[in-house]
Amino acid sequence: MHGVIAATVVSFAVVFVAELGDKSQLMALTFATRFRPWPVLVGISVATAVVHLVSVGIGYGLGTTLPTGWLALAAGLAFLAFGAWTLRGDSLTAEEREKAERSTGSAMIAVGVAFFLAELGDKTMLATITLATRYGWFGTWVGSTLGMVAADALAILVGRYLGRRLPERVIKWGAAALFVVFGVWLLVEAILELR
Repeated sequence: MHGVIAATVVSFAVVFVAELGDKSQLMALTFATRFRPWPVLVGISVATAVVHLVSVGIGYGLGTTLPTGWLALAAGLAFLAFGAWTLRGDSLTAEEREKAERSTGSAMIAVGVAFFLAELGDKTMLATITLATRYGWFGTWVGSTLGMVAADALAILVGRYLGRRLPERVIKWGAAALFVVFGVWLLVEAILELR
C-alpha cells in the first residue's frame, strides 16, 4: 500500500482501536442513552473531523520541517507510550458524565462541543498528529476521522441497543498491543533510516 490509501488504512486501524474504551467512547455511550442515535453520530463526526484536521495540520507541519528518521524514532516512542497509556485506562470524570447526561438544547451541538473539548490533547489526537508526521495529512485525516466515528458508532449501538459493554480487559490489551506493534515498526524504520 502506498500514499493516501496506506495513510487511511493505518490511521483508521490505529484510531479505531485507540478509541475503544476511551473516555469519548464512554461519552458516546452516555449520549446514546439520552438522545436519538443520528444527532449523536453527526455531532461526533463534525467534532472529530475538526479536531483531526487540526491534528494532521500540526503533524504534517512537523513532518515537513524535521528529518524523517528522527520523526520515526519519536513516533515509535510515542506509540509505545500510547500503548502504556491504553493499559492504564480512561474513564469519565463526574463532571464529564454530568455534562453528557444533562446536556440541553440541540443534541448535535451538545455532543459536538463535548466531543471537541474531550478530544483536545487526548491520545487519539496525539496519535493522529504522530501518524500525520509519517503518512501525510489527507489520508491520515480521513482514516483517523472514520476510525473514531466507527468506534463511537459502535458505542452508540452498544449503549442504545445492547445495553452492555464490550469486555474492557480484552479491548484494553488489544489496543495496547496494536500501539506496541506500530511503535516497534516505526522504531525499526527509524533505526534503518538513521544508520
